[in-house]
Amino acid sequence: MKTEVKKVDSNIRELNIEVSGEVVKNKFEDVFKRISGEAKIPGFRPGHAPRDILEKNYAGTAHEQVLKELVPDIYNEAVNKEGLDVIELPEISEVKLDRSSLSFKAKVEVSPEIDVKDYKGIKIDYKAVSVAGDEVKRAVDSLKESRKLDKADEALAKSLGYPSLSELEKVLDKQIFIQKENAERQKIESQIIEDLIKKVDFKLPQGLVKRQLEDMLRQAKVDLALKGVERKKIEEEDEKMRKELEPEAQKQVRIYLILSAIAKKENIALDDHMPRRVMEFLFREADWKVE
Repeated sequence: MKTEVKKVDSNIRELNIEVSGEVVKNKFEDVFKRISGEAKIPGFRPGHAPRDILEKNYAGTAHEQVLKELVPDIYNEAVNKEGLDVIELPEISEVKLDRSSLSFKAKVEVSPEIDVKDYKGIKIDYKAVSVAGDEVKRAVDSLKESRKLDKADEALAKSLGYPSLSELEKVLDKQIFIQKENAERQKIESQIIEDLIKKVDFKLPQGLVKRQLEDMLRQAKVDLALKGVERKKIEEEDEKMRKELEPEAQKQVRIYLILSAIAKKENIALDDHMPRRVMEFLFREADWKVE
């Protein structure tokens, strides 16, 4: 197989691919063998029609089937050979096939080359989390109001399955602490992400942005439908929602690609848990300032 890669721009590559010899010949033989076993030709049992008759009646079918099976295989082999990190399906053109050779062009979008630096030691201002007594008291009062209970605090605790008010307060204290800690962690994650975004600049692959935008748009429409908005009204807002969601879609793709670049440098697996693992790594490597 011969391959030639042309860099169209930072994210687009054009592959010229050519394969000849036994690969193509064997594929034609395999396809005609299958056609022979299924073809219904008057005067011949399935699998016994002469090759010249099969050629006469099924040459076009065989040609299409060879293309259908061979182009994806050869394309994938070429991508692996060239080590391309392809993120979208290819645009195939200029396909030429005869009984001994196949050639075609494939234009693909690849993941951008991101040189991310200085991602260790990011300065973080961390505010120590604590829970004040009046916060627990407000939580107890909120429980009473949400249940329209006019009871003493001890009676409230028992009605909720706790042996005493103090036990209920311990649980509420822990819940409030976790909520505040999670909020602080989200704030820190935002600090880290904004710091990383400022340090690298690259052209976003439009295929990924489009895919992310479609996912976000679909979810937004589902949310509106669950709120009772009519389908016609939702569709009328399609273009408006696209424009509103696109900046966030671009940001999410940018963040994902930056985290992926860090993952590759630090040998972190590129799976569904990659973003969380990278963030945990960045937390460990950050320069913490506790207030």
